[in-house]
Parts: sequence; structure tokens; C-alpha cells
Amino acid sequence: MKKMKRNGFLAFGFSTLLLLAACGGGEEASSGTDNPEGGSAEQAGESIQFDVSLPLGPGSHQDVGVQAFGEELERLSDGRLTIKSHHNNSLGGEREVVEGMSINSIDIGITSTGPLGGFVQEFFMFDMPYLFNDYDHAYAVLDSEIGEELAAKLEEQAGVKILAWMENGFRHETNSVRPIHSPDDLKDIKHRTQESEVQVDTWTALGTNATPMAWPEVYTALQQGVMESQENPLPTIYDVKFFEVQDYLAMTQHVYSPAPLMMSKQLFDSLSAEDQAIIMEAAEIALPIQREASQQQAEEMKQMLADEGMEVTEPDLEAFKAAVEPVYEKWAPQIGEDVIDQVRNFEY
Repeated sequence: MKKMKRNGFLAFGFSTLLLLAACGGGEEASSGTDNPEGGSAEQAGESIQFDVSLPLGPGSHQDVGVQAFGEELERLSDGRLTIKSHHNNSLGGEREVVEGMSINSIDIGITSTGPLGGFVQEFFMFDMPYLFNDYDHAYAVLDSEIGEELAAKLEEQAGVKILAWMENGFRHETNSVRPIHSPDDLKDIKHRTQESEVQVDTWTALGTNATPMAWPEVYTALQQGVMESQENPLPTIYDVKFFEVQDYLAMTQHVYSPAPLMMSKQLFDSLSAEDQAIIMEAAEIALPIQREASQQQAEEMKQMLADEGMEVTEPDLEAFKAAVEPVYEKWAPQIGEDVIDQVRNFEY
């Protein structure tokens, strides 16, 4: 049996133009899945190995979900469909990975929703501060028609298919300047955001000097003092070892951040209906496994970060919520006041 491996490597810093030149349609031809009706690989009985991009390392909450997906994919296909994981942004930053899936040079990737607002405006919703009350609220929304509609828009406008609404979790602030008890303590701190205008506005409203920066550059920027603050879920903070360059952790819980598992729509559409069904079923089985790992790691790593020497504070969240109201005044009309209200008041 001939084994087909999709060469989804996207070197960091390559532009979309270079990607197109490098991959130039040969990708599909070599994979044997260029039949517009799909199914050539299935009909030939050949195996396929999908490259999967992850921002974090082995053992992370993202990796738990991706490995569960790969195990189910292999089980359901009797070993014919497999994955190869590429950790720690080795295929490029999150925006590059999404662009790579869009042009079918990267097979599958898991990223935050931060870069997705640049493709579909409604995804900026996930950057809105204090939109979700808790995990159950977030899951209820994502697993409803709201999540389905957002996924359909990304597929249509970016050529990227969401396989499962996996997660990063609730995000918290860290810095190297001072402990945070209220928004006043954030004044003039140099804070890194994702590449999202909503996030820049949020952290500006909270008093920081907010600047967007690509994920692979963040650790070094914090280490060198170019940036003094960042925010991420606790498993990410621990996985990246931010405790080495940050002294303070504030449990701000300001944003719930999905990390959708996504696939090139062009690649997905080229597969047989049977393989498409296997992929979707594998993702569905892996989803609760990843979410459970995310919550469990978040609980464990708050103490682990404290054990590493970080000073943990429990800020006044009501003061934070009041400070970011201007973000809703600006962005709710642009994202859609109806959908924002629907999400905030979603019954679950």
C-alpha cells in the first residue's frame, strides 16, 4: 500500500505569495485527491497522513485533544488515516497557519480565535471581555446554532473548516511590573495582545500601552523587556514557562478563548464522503476529552504557577467589567448587537 503524506510545512515568516509559489498546486496533485468529486485516495485504498499544527507543546491541553483526534481517526479508518503533530508553532504563527489552511498548504491546525476576526468579523466576538460567565455558558453557545453559523462563515469566507470547537480556556493576565488588584494597577504597563483590534481596545481601556504581537515573538519580548505583560489561559502560561519572565499572575478571567480544530476546506472537500465522515466523528469524540483536559490543567496549574514563584492575585472583577464597557459601545454595533446580546443572555 502506498502511503501518502501531505507536506503541509509552512516556514515561519513566509508570505502568502511565497507559500503559493512554493506549493503551487503540486500539493494536491501529489496527494492524489484532486478529483473534484473526491474519493481518489479511498478508491485506491491508500493511506493519508495529515500534518497538524499546534501552538503549544506535547502534553498541553491542545495536544491532548489533537492526540485524541488522531487516535480516533486511526481507529475509525482501520489505520488508514493518521496525523503527524507539529508542536510549538513549527509550521508558523497562528495567522500563517490559518492562511496556510486557506490555500491548502497546511492540512489541519488548532489556533486561538484571535487571528480569525481578520477573516470573519463576527469572530471578534470572542475577544469581547466578560462575554461568558463560565465554561457551561461558553459550551452551550459554541455547541448551538451560533457556533454552527460562525463555522459556516469561516468556511465560506476563508476556506477553512472548523472540525471541533476545542478551547484555550479563560484567560488571565501576567506581568513583570507589579501585582494587579484593580485596573489602576495596569496603568502604562507595556502589554502584548493578539492581532485583534478588540483586544487592543480592551487593554487600552484597562490602562495599558497595548500592542499586538505575533505569538512566536512573545516570550523573547517579555524576556527582553520589550513587553511587560501578556494574557493567556493558565495551561498556556505554564506550558510556555512564562513564569520564567513574569512575576505576577492576576486571575482576571477576562475572556473565554476557543481554540478551534480546523482543516483546509479544499483538502476536506477532496476526500471521499466516508473519510469526511470519519474526520468529523473523530473530532466529535475528541472534543469533550480536550475540554476536560483544559479545565483540569487550569485547576492544577494555578497552584503550579504559584509554586514556581509567581505572586497570584484575585482582582476586583466588577471594576474590570466597568472599565471595559467602552469596548462594547464601540464594537457591539460592528460585530452585531443582536448576536452579542444573544450570547450574553443565552440560556443554558
